[in-house]
Amino acid sequence: MQEQSRGQVQQQDGDRAAEAPEAASGLALELLVHGVGGTTPQDMLADPHLVQLTGDSVAGTYRRWPDRDAEDNPERYRDGAVEEAYSWAGLTSGSAGRALWLLLLPFMFANLAHWMRPPAPRTARAQGLYDIVVRVIAASLTVLLTAAACEAALDLTAWQCAGTGACAAHHSWLGFLSVTRGEWWSEPGRRLTLAAVVPLALVGALWWLSHMTWTSYEAQRPADPPDSSRDDVPPMEMPGFWYGMRLVRRLRMVHVAVAVLTIVLALLMPTLHYDRTTHGPLAVLGWILVGVAAVLAVGAVAALARSSRRETKQDNRPDSLAMRGLHWASLALLLPTAVYAGWARSDWQSGGRLPGAGGVFATLCLLQLALVLLLVVAALLLRAAGKAAGAGPTAGLKPAPETPVVVPSPRGADGGDADGGTANAAAAPTDTAFGGPDGPALLGLAGPATAMLGVGLGNLFTAGATVWAAQWLMGKGTLGVTLPGPPLLLIWHSSGVPVLAVLLLLPLVWLAVRMMLHKQALKAQVNAAYRTGGHTSPTRTGEIAGALAKAGLTDSGPVVIGTLAALAFLLAAVSLVGALAGGRTPALAAAGEPTLVSYAATTLQSVGSWLVGMFVVVLVAVGRSAYKQIATRRTVGVFWDIGTFWPRAAHPFAPPCYAERAVPDLHWRIRTWLHEDPDRRLVLSGHSQGTVLAAAAVWQLDPATRERVALLTYGCPLRRLYGRFFPGFMGPEDLVRLHTDAPYWRNLFRVTDPIGGPVRVAVPPGDQPVDAPALTDPLVYDRDERHPLPVPINAHSDYRADPRFLMERDVLLSQL
Repeated sequence: MQEQSRGQVQQQDGDRAAEAPEAASGLALELLVHGVGGTTPQDMLADPHLVQLTGDSVAGTYRRWPDRDAEDNPERYRDGAVEEAYSWAGLTSGSAGRALWLLLLPFMFANLAHWMRPPAPRTARAQGLYDIVVRVIAASLTVLLTAAACEAALDLTAWQCAGTGACAAHHSWLGFLSVTRGEWWSEPGRRLTLAAVVPLALVGALWWLSHMTWTSYEAQRPADPPDSSRDDVPPMEMPGFWYGMRLVRRLRMVHVAVAVLTIVLALLMPTLHYDRTTHGPLAVLGWILVGVAAVLAVGAVAALARSSRRETKQDNRPDSLAMRGLHWASLALLLPTAVYAGWARSDWQSGGRLPGAGGVFATLCLLQLALVLLLVVAALLLRAAGKAAGAGPTAGLKPAPETPVVVPSPRGADGGDADGGTANAAAAPTDTAFGGPDGPALLGLAGPATAMLGVGLGNLFTAGATVWAAQWLMGKGTLGVTLPGPPLLLIWHSSGVPVLAVLLLLPLVWLAVRMMLHKQALKAQVNAAYRTGGHTSPTRTGEIAGALAKAGLTDSGPVVIGTLAALAFLLAAVSLVGALAGGRTPALAAAGEPTLVSYAATTLQSVGSWLVGMFVVVLVAVGRSAYKQIATRRTVGVFWDIGTFWPRAAHPFAPPCYAERAVPDLHWRIRTWLHEDPDRRLVLSGHSQGTVLAAAAVWQLDPATRERVALLTYGCPLRRLYGRFFPGFMGPEDLVRLHTDAPYWRNLFRVTDPIGGPVRVAVPPGDQPVDAPALTDPLVYDRDERHPLPVPINAHSDYRADPRFLMERDVLLSQL
C-alpha cells in the first residue's frame, strides 16, 4: 500500500480535531509572542493576575496565576493548552528620551542596507564586495557626523564668529575667545583646540551609548554551546547569527578611530595651511602628524575590510593587537595634534571659512555617491549569481495561490460556508493580489536605495544643522557676506531641501489619488460580499472599502523608497556641481539674475535650514509620542521594529538589535520546556512582528525539537515585508525550508491588514496550504441580533478574538 502524503495526514488530523479532539498524553503549551505596540502580558492573557516564569523587567514569560504549576497537573489541561506570554516590549519601548535614537536614522539605514542584499550563494564573490562597500558607507556616515560637529564648533564658532568682533560681541559666552580681546585663548589655533572638545564629547557619547546597549543586547549568549558550528545551513539557522558581540565591539573601535581622525584632520588642516604659507618651522611636525593620521586611516579601512560576520559559530575571539593598537593610537594622536595646533603663532589671524573644510565635505559627498553606485553594481552581481545558481528548494512544489483584494464572505466566520470562502463578487480587473507582488523589492536594489537614504538623510541633517547654526550666530545679515558660513556644498544642499519636499509630494499625491479610486472600486464588492441587498449604509460601506484600500498602500512602499533614494541622489549630485562650479552661495550666484530668480534663490537658501530643523523636531516629537502612546506606536512602530530587528552588522552606533535578546530568550524557553518531557507539545503563536521573532527562534532549533513545535502566525509580515526587502535571508526558499523542517504551520490574515498578509509558501501537491482562507473583517456588515453593538474593523489587531482562531490552534495541536 502506498504511503499517504503528509498533506493527507494533516487534513485527516484536522478533520478529527474539528469533530472530536482526542486527549493527548503530554501537556500542550501555547507560547504567545506579541507584535508592535508593546502589548502587555496582562492584555495578552486577558488576566491582571500573572506570575513571571523567566526573564527580567525588560523581557520575560508570564502565565496566569492558576496556571503557574501546570506541569505538575497536566490532567487539568487535557482538553486544551496552557497559555504563556512572552513580552519583549521593554526592548523597544521605555522613556521618551529613547526618541533621540531617531537622530541616528542614517546609521540604521546603513545597517539595513547590509541585510537587503539580493539572494545569492554565500560563496559568490560579490558577497564580499557588498559587505565591504556597505561598511565603508557606514564609516563615511560616522565621518560625516563628526565633520558636522567640527564644522559647527571649530569653523562657525571658533574660527568665524570668535574671529569676527561684531559676531563675538553678540554672544557674551564667546568673549574670552574673541579676537578683539587679544587674550591667550584668542589665537586661532587655541580657539580651535578648545572647540575640538565638542566633537570629541559627541564621539564619547556615541561610544558610551553603543557600549551600554552592547552589554544589554549583543552580549546575550544564544542557547547553542559556544563551540558548536554549522556551515551547511542557511544563515538564519547558524548558531552565531544572533551573537554579534565581537563584531560590534570591533566595529565600534574602528568607528571611534575614524571619528577621532576626523577631529585630528580638522585641527591639522588650518594649522598646516598657515605653517606652509608662512614657511614656519613647525610645518615639518605638521606633515609628520598628517602622515601618521594617513597611516591610521588606511589601517581603519583595512580593519573594515576584515570585519566580516562569523555566523557559523559563536564568535568569541579576542581582538588582535593591531585592532586595539589602531583604537588607542588614534586617541593618542589627539594630544600631539592639540599641542601642535595650540602652539603660539602671534601673527596668525582667522578669516573666511576654515581652510580645507569645503574640500573635505565635497570629497566625502563624491565618495558617498560613488560608493552607492558601487553598491548597485555589487547588488546586480549578486542578483545575477542568484539566478545562475538555479532552482532551489521550491523546485517541484505547488505555488501558493494569490489572494485577490475581495472581502471574505462573513458566512464563513459564522459557519455558513465550509471553507470560509470569499464573496461571490469577482475582483475587478484592476485589482492586484493582496500582499503585493512576488520577488525582491526594487528588483533587488532595495539595499543600495536604503543606503542612499542613509547618505541623503545624513547630508540633510549636516546641511540643515550647520546652516541653521551659521544663521543663528550671524543674526541679521546675509550668509556669505556678514559671515562666510559653512562650506558652499552644505549651503547648496540645504537650499535644495524645499525643492526636494515639493518633488516628494508628487508620488504621495499619486498614492492618495490611487487609494481613493481603489476605495470607490471596492464599494460594490463590499456590498456584494455582505449581501446587503437594499439595506446599505454609504458610510459603513465607505469605512470597509477604505480599510481595504489603505491595507494595499503598504505594497507601494518600494515605489516611495525608490523615489526618495533617486531624489536624494539627485539633490546631492546637483549640490556638488553647484558648489564646485559656481563658487558662491545660491543667493549670491543669482544676484544678477531676474528678480524672480534672485528672490527664489534667496528664499530657498533661507527656508531650507528651517525646514530641516522642523523635520528634526517633528521626527523627535513623533518618536516621543510613539514611546508614550500605544496608538501612535502601532502606527509607526512597525517601521522602527523592522529597522532594529537586524543585528548591527555595518554600523555600531545604530540603534541596538532587540532580536539578539528576544530570539535567544525564545530559543531557550522552547528548548528547555520541551526537553523536560518528550510528550509535551508547543504551539508558537506570534502576531505581527512577533511572527518574525517566532520564525527566527524556530530556525535556531535543532531538527528534532523543531518537529515538536507548531507555528501559528497572524498579521504576519514575513513575506509581505521581510521576504521582499530581505530576500537573501527570508526569501521564498527560506520560508519553504522553514515549512519543510517545521511542517505544522498555519498563517492567518485579513485583507484589511496593512502589515500582515499571506506567506505564499509553496507546498507539495496535496498538502495543506500554510495560508488559511482570509479572515472576515469586519465579521458582519452592521448590527444584527447576534452583534447588537457596532462591530469594529480590526485590520491588524485582535486576531485572537476571531471565531476561527482557536479552531486553527486546536488543529495544530492535534497534528502535533
